[in-house]
Parts: sequence; C-alpha cells; structure tokens
Amino acid sequence: MRRTLGHRLAALGLACLVGLGQAPIALAQAATPAVAAKRPNIVVILVDDAALMDFGAFGGEARTPNIDRLARSGAMFTSYRTSPLCSPSRSMLLTGVDNHRAGVATIEEILPPSQKGKHGYNLHFEPGVLTIADRLKANGYRTLMAGKWHLGHGEGDLPNGHGFDRSLALDASGADNWQPKPYMPYYTEAPWFEDGKPAKLPKNFYSSDLLVDRLKGYIDEKPAGAQPFFAYLAFQAVHIPVQAPKEVSDRYQGRFDAGWAAVRAARNERAKALGLIPADAPTVGMPDFARDWNKLTPEEKAIYARAMEVYSGMLESMDASIGRLMQHLQARGELDNTLFVVTSDNGPEFSDPVHAPGMDIWMALHGYAWKLKGQGEKGSLNFIGRDWAAALAAPSRLFKFYTTEGGLRVPLILSGPGVAPGQRIAAPAFVTDITPTLVDFAGATAGPAGVSLDGRSLKPVLTGQAKTVRGADEPVGIEVSGNAALFRGHLKLTRVMPPLGDGQWRLFDLETDPAETKDLAKDRPELFQAMLKDYEAYEARVGVAKLPPGYTTQQQLMSNALDRQKGSIAVLAGGALVLVVGGVGFLIWRRRKARA
Repeated sequence: MRRTLGHRLAALGLACLVGLGQAPIALAQAATPAVAAKRPNIVVILVDDAALMDFGAFGGEARTPNIDRLARSGAMFTSYRTSPLCSPSRSMLLTGVDNHRAGVATIEEILPPSQKGKHGYNLHFEPGVLTIADRLKANGYRTLMAGKWHLGHGEGDLPNGHGFDRSLALDASGADNWQPKPYMPYYTEAPWFEDGKPAKLPKNFYSSDLLVDRLKGYIDEKPAGAQPFFAYLAFQAVHIPVQAPKEVSDRYQGRFDAGWAAVRAARNERAKALGLIPADAPTVGMPDFARDWNKLTPEEKAIYARAMEVYSGMLESMDASIGRLMQHLQARGELDNTLFVVTSDNGPEFSDPVHAPGMDIWMALHGYAWKLKGQGEKGSLNFIGRDWAAALAAPSRLFKFYTTEGGLRVPLILSGPGVAPGQRIAAPAFVTDITPTLVDFAGATAGPAGVSLDGRSLKPVLTGQAKTVRGADEPVGIEVSGNAALFRGHLKLTRVMPPLGDGQWRLFDLETDPAETKDLAKDRPELFQAMLKDYEAYEARVGVAKLPPGYTTQQQLMSNALDRQKGSIAVLAGGALVLVVGGVGFLIWRRRKARA
C-alpha cells in the first residue's frame, strides 16, 4: 500500500519512506549442525534516532545495563558514522553498499521530478544488491527479523523477499508503541506484516517487548545448536512517538528540570571524561535557534522535562527487552556463541509533530493527546523536539537529516566470539562496514557475489591485525538530498543544506575540532580543493544526481505532499459536499414538518 502524505511532513522531520524490490537469491542448502556450531549466531540491534551519547556506556542519562554489559565485554567504536536519514542508513547497513548504488539515494518525500527514474533514485534495491540476510542464508544461516523495516512495501519488497526466513515487520516510518495504530496523518493504519502477510497484533502491547517476544519465538523454532541464526532487531525506540511505561519514566523525575542547555553542557564534559573527544577540544553550547529554558513558563518546563523523562524510560525499557533476549540465549546455551552489533540509524530526531497545522484535529480523531498527565503513556503523542535534540547531540552539532557530526556520529558496539573485551576503537568506521564485517565473522563465502561492497570488514581492527580500517588518504563519501560529507581519516569536508545550513562546503579536522567550530578551507586551500575533487569522484562513481536550481527540501516536500494528497483532498471535498447537502436537506425537511 502506498502511503498518503500531507503538508505536515515538514513538521514531522522528513520521516523517510522508501520502496524496494528484488526476488530472493537462489540459496545453498543449510549447513550441517556440526559445521553450524562452529559459526557464531549474529544479532544486529538497530536503535531508531539514538544520539552518540544516549547509552550509559557512552555517557547517557538512561539506565542501559545490558547494552553497557555488551560494551564492556566487547568493543566500542567511538568514530563510527552513518547516513543522516533512516532509509539510506538502513539500506547501507543491510547491504554494505552505498545508498545510491543500493538504490535508496534519498527519501521519496523530497525527491524532485528531475531525479525520478535515475539509477539509484527509483527508491528500491537495484538488481544484484544482496542483503546480509541473503548472504548468510546462502551460507546455511537461519535469518530472522523483528521491527521496523522501512525499506519497501508490497509483494517481494518486504523482508521475506530479501532473504529473511521469518519476519515481523513494520512497513512505515513508525507507529504507536502501545496499539496497532498510525502515529501521523500519512498512514491510515499501522502496516505490520509477518512473513509478507498482514499481521494481527495483540490489542495491547509495548513495542520493545513485542519485538523481542516474537524474535524469541522465531529462535525457538529450531533447537539450540542445530543451525546458526542471524537476527535483525530494529526497535521503534526512540522514534516518535516517544512512549514508555509510566513506572519506568518516573525513575527519571527531576533529572531534566535544569533544561536542555544544562544537559548539553554536562554531556560535553562527560564526552571529554570518557575520551569521546580530546580533553582540550573546543565545545559549543546550544545553537542560536534554541529557546531560553529560563524564559519558558512553568507549565512548558514541566511538559518538556517530562518528555525527556519518557525518552530515558523508552531507552531503559528497550534495554530491558535486550536483557530478556540475552537471558533467553543464555538459557539455550547460545549466548557465548552470539555476536552482537548495537548501533543507531542516525542522530536524534528534532521534529515536533504536535504543533503542526491541523494536528489537533487528527490527534483527537485518533485518540492522541499532548499533555503532562499521561505523557508517553497510551494515547500520548510525545516528542522531544529541536531543543532537546540539539542538547542530546553533544558534543556534536545539529542532528538527524544534517551531515554535521550530530546527524552522522552515532554509537557502535560489537561484542561476542572473536571480539576481545574492553576495547575502545577510535579508527573511523562507516555504516557500510557492518555487512562485510558480519560476512567475515560468519565465513560466508558461498552463494552469488552480488553487487560489489563499498564497506570494509572491521574484523582486522577488532582482532588487532590492523590499526585502521582504511588508509589515511582514502576518501569515503556520504550524500542524501544535497547534504553531503567526505572523510579522509580525521579530515572532513561537509556541506549542510538549508534551513539550518547555507549549502557551502567547509573543511574540518575532527581530531582536534570534533564540534566543527573552525573551517579550514581558507587556511588549507590545496587540501580543500583536493577533497572537493575526491567528492566529485565519489558523486560520479555512485551516481549522485544533481539537484535542480533553487531546490530546497521544504519546497519540494510541499510540492510532493500536495501531489500525493490530491486524491484525499478530493475525497474530503466530496465528503464535505455531502455533509453540506445533507444538512441543507435536513433543514428543509424540518421546516416543512414544522409548517405541517
């Protein structure tokens, strides 16, 4: 089902919706139990919109003991970067291929007509692009998935069409965490599918618990040790709507009463103490657009502080579900032979859906409210908004959608067999490196080769065989709808588009300036020009299509949304006409009856 989009999309933070579709590859026979036992199970945990410092091990306020346990028993990557938007990130994570080559160059909401139909801009996986599930299934793994898919809809486009044996998938940018219902006006339902068919969910549930319970059931369909499994667990936390059980959120009462500037300052200091940035690195406070916390009314302070209490409660609840999965694997005797990957798809979400025009009506019709009482509980459409997102992005600038470090730099943890405990790895790594790393650990050499990978295996760095993943002068590019970056070791060339950027290229040395405070373009013109040429070569290699003159995401967003709404507007207009005609008819009937 194609989604209906409205002009409120801009206020909802450019929620990404992407289509894809290729038939599954021919698969090899499953490995025998004797061979399978030698290979690790693999669990990839993807958190939605989590900032670099949201987990306890990275300095966050929320209690995440199970994620922290994985961090202690494995490796924390402190210079890992993803794309600034959900679907491009997920396409790269699951394929190891740049988002343009994979077929998910951007998101459909902001795609200009001039890019439609171009290679990589059809917004589905291109022929020959294999997922990690395709690759591992061809090598005898069972492949399981539970959570947000957001990489295509319809027959052949859901997880069962891309290598997954079992799957419970949300085919949307998000949904309510308590009930099977949509969270914004573009959806008429919460489209959940199991193994490619519409799924019937419990009337009442909490999303993190539901996903882990379903995944545990899939795992138990085979006895322990019979066949290695790959599991992709894509949580709704901490995407809008930000919701959590009251008793968990209450544990953070008062924690955020000092406001966003205080939280950002504290995170800046903890980033230095934890070695996420150098002790002498410059830091920045809240951006110019941020509101002064002290000028908010007491009622505003209370509701915004509670929003972050619920945010922390949502992280803690997710972590508790991860703990239940780990305990289940322990009971099966498989925990020690399971490799875990924990990361986020992009930086923190800045959108405010509640105050978009007309949302009060939509919320009332769908049983939602935004008020202090019951915030984050069933029936609450909670969010953290731009100011809190800017605070959580510390020690970096900005957040999701932008190619500043706040949008790209997120946590990455690998833990399990073959990974020595207690590692802190500062070598730059990228989202495309996940798939080749898992292929390497699984020894997945069988099956078709597929489109060549852009990522590199992290295993040599994890095992101490290498100090870096790439050479210091080897460029890596990222681009989504004009927002772009190119990395060469610790050097970064970046372009940030309006409304919070000006579309100009800038050069930063992230080793000494992780907050991107000093543009080196004029000081190092030769390096600046060389990296611009590297970026141009990247664009040519992956097929970045030029944006039309005068393009802005906001204008294109409005144009695309209005085009998609024409049918709905006609229906609404027709319905209004029926009501008017019916009302007039009723009044005429009443008048005639009175006269009679």
